[in-house]
Amino acid sequence: MPAVATPSTRTKENPRGHDVNLRSAPQMLEYEAIVARIAGDRPGRILDWGCGWGQVTDLLVRAGLEVESFDYRGDDSPNRLVPLERFPALEAYISSDPVALPYADGHFDAVLSCGVLEHVGDPDASLDELSRILRPGGTFYCFKLPNRYSYLERIARAAGLYYHGIDPRDRLYTVASARELLTRHGFTVLELRRANMLPLTVSGSASRRAAPAIWGANRALARVPGLNALATNVELVARTPPA
Repeated sequence: MPAVATPSTRTKENPRGHDVNLRSAPQMLEYEAIVARIAGDRPGRILDWGCGWGQVTDLLVRAGLEVESFDYRGDDSPNRLVPLERFPALEAYISSDPVALPYADGHFDAVLSCGVLEHVGDPDASLDELSRILRPGGTFYCFKLPNRYSYLERIARAAGLYYHGIDPRDRLYTVASARELLTRHGFTVLELRRANMLPLTVSGSASRRAAPAIWGANRALARVPGLNALATNVELVARTPPA
């Protein structure tokens, strides 16, 4: 998972800034939907793996869930709990190790990866580590995994905007390759689908007013067979083997 940039960082690759997801009302609606999906299962202790700014951790806490947060931010990281800049009432373990997790075997009932698994340097090692810290029968929620055939990613690339794959470490997935990766590590895939047909990371007052309509149309289009082959993301829910 990549180190988090500062809020003001705007680059040629990402001219809108690395915090555009926090400033986008449609994107926040997706985060809320993800949290509602998880909260419906009422898991016990959940890890927000690669928590970034902490926006999803905050929503999980507000939903009444017991949450711990982890983020990898490079070699100079403190390897301890620190307050999150945008959500200072919350703490995350900020690690210098991109794979190892500072938790005991079976410590969590569930793990969330929201826009993380595609960025890790060694997904096989990371999934083995996630399996270790999950209890038998624990749940792995994986959202915002980039779809290899996304039409929006192709448009972004042609327009010179940020797209998944601009970093050579990024990995793109299909429904089949996502399933194969998880089953290879002993997970049973319970849910697997394509998601997101419209751009969600848009900001400004107009997008805030239109956010419910954008989100509703986005969800409806993602359910259209054939068309959804070009969706932005693959998402899945999987479970570790029972004891």
